[in-house]
Amino acid sequence: MSPAEDAAPAPAEPTPDPDETSELASVSPPPVPATAVEEQHLTGRPPPHLPPPTDRLQNQLSLQGAVAGPSAEATSFAGSIMRQRREGEAAGPAAQLSEATEMKLSLKREIGLTSAVSLIAGTMIGSGIFMSPEWVLRNIGSPAGSLIIWAACGLLATFGALSYAELGTIIKESGGEYIYILRNFGSLPAFLFAYTSVIMVRPAGVAAISLSFAEYTVAPFYPGCSSPQLVVKCAAAACILFLTLVNCLSVRLATSVMNVFTGAKLLALLVIVVGGVVLLINGQAQTFQNAFQNTQYGAGAIGIAFYQGLWSFDGWNNLNYVTEEIKKPEVYLPRAMMIAIPLVTCLYLLVNVSYFAAMTPSELLSSGAVAITWGNKVLGNAAWLISLSVVLSTFGSAHGTFFSGGRMCYIAAREGHMPDILSMVHVKRLTPSPALIFTSAVSLIMIIPGSFSNIVNLFSFTAWLFYGITIAGLLYLKIKKPELPRSYRVPIIIPIVVLVTSVYLVLAPIIDQPQTEFLYVVLFIFSGVTFYFPLVYYQYHPAFLRRFTLHLQLLLEVAPAEKNVN
Repeated sequence: MSPAEDAAPAPAEPTPDPDETSELASVSPPPVPATAVEEQHLTGRPPPHLPPPTDRLQNQLSLQGAVAGPSAEATSFAGSIMRQRREGEAAGPAAQLSEATEMKLSLKREIGLTSAVSLIAGTMIGSGIFMSPEWVLRNIGSPAGSLIIWAACGLLATFGALSYAELGTIIKESGGEYIYILRNFGSLPAFLFAYTSVIMVRPAGVAAISLSFAEYTVAPFYPGCSSPQLVVKCAAAACILFLTLVNCLSVRLATSVMNVFTGAKLLALLVIVVGGVVLLINGQAQTFQNAFQNTQYGAGAIGIAFYQGLWSFDGWNNLNYVTEEIKKPEVYLPRAMMIAIPLVTCLYLLVNVSYFAAMTPSELLSSGAVAITWGNKVLGNAAWLISLSVVLSTFGSAHGTFFSGGRMCYIAAREGHMPDILSMVHVKRLTPSPALIFTSAVSLIMIIPGSFSNIVNLFSFTAWLFYGITIAGLLYLKIKKPELPRSYRVPIIIPIVVLVTSVYLVLAPIIDQPQTEFLYVVLFIFSGVTFYFPLVYYQYHPAFLRRFTLHLQLLLEVAPAEKNVN
């Protein structure tokens, strides 16, 4: 039961009107083949050859649970509340009913090709390339092995993105892995993903990147010593709060900020690349002699090295979280991925070569902040430019992760897997502000006990577990439902490679280097079952929660939104 239905007593059910009954019968759609029903289930919209239901039939189907999304009554009631607050009028039940077709909120399609590329590249280029090279080298043991890991991570991210591009042209809904798992495997697996992602994975990503931003931001104020952890965590909290404000105000403002910071971080990486080229021209290539010495070949060591490298590529799937906000998603989704990910991969390889040209492996392992050490050795007095660049890069990456993480929470709530308030958007700004505020709150909590390397390992383990499940869904669609319309098809060998790699990345560290943290993560994922059955399966919603949702609607000025899949 929605907050609107709980707030006002339900009127007595009228006797069916024979004329009205016949009218409903006359507009009922004809029987459709099974493939059409499957297409509607997967894509969230009726196939083009089916007549759209009338508003009256749509409301009837909504009450029966056959149509996803908020009910017209909830939208109407929230809309009437907003009008009461602005105009000081008391709208009666008749006015509420008449507004059912007037108040239709949805997120706008404001992400073009440039913003799409910026969202992917801007999220990928963050703290990872400035901090992960040390951890990749520490686990793999040699410069050449490190470069191979970075190249393999880029190739894997590209294959994953191409697979997701096909999924995005079949299921044109926002939500990324969540919506794909929901449409392919059903409610329980999707809920477990949403529960894990909203509570742990996405906030962990925002927290880890914000901590990196804070480390580099406060470091100049404490020369010659490590920064106090309290100061670092306060700076990270300030970063998250600022991101919350920007994303709640406007989608256009958020994408503009993303474009600016993406340009800045690309420029910063080009400075490091050019510096490395100059060093190599001057003959500083000693690190590349016996480059494979001390390489670690254990499955667990390679898996952990992949975790650290793939952390720098995280964000390759971010565009699928905002499919409903992309202009021409069937065109821009695959095109943006093919521009952004190869570009970032090439830059990462060249930046790592530059690091090894300036530092020996032992210097790199003891540096703590690889980019700053590189700047001190190569740029001298201008090393502050690298510190500034790292700050800009980490902030931009945190922004992209926060942007998509809020949408994940919003979509899960819209499908009934999270509290209703998280599925609502601001009535004027059309931003999912409740979901963004919730993501911000959980991220702030994760900053308190978090450390960078531990957060990265837990994040990567969980993320690749669900990436594998999502790719398995694509293979199912390619084999069992090849007739579904899609504007882009990826060769089947590519998702197979991604699936096999996902299985390896999940199992290898557990088998070769078991850690208690991985057990905790698995237990946390399956603990979601205890919430699924009472809250989702049996639809138990305490009355106090519905009243609380209603008060939050008034406070935040939000209302339910419809899908935007046309």
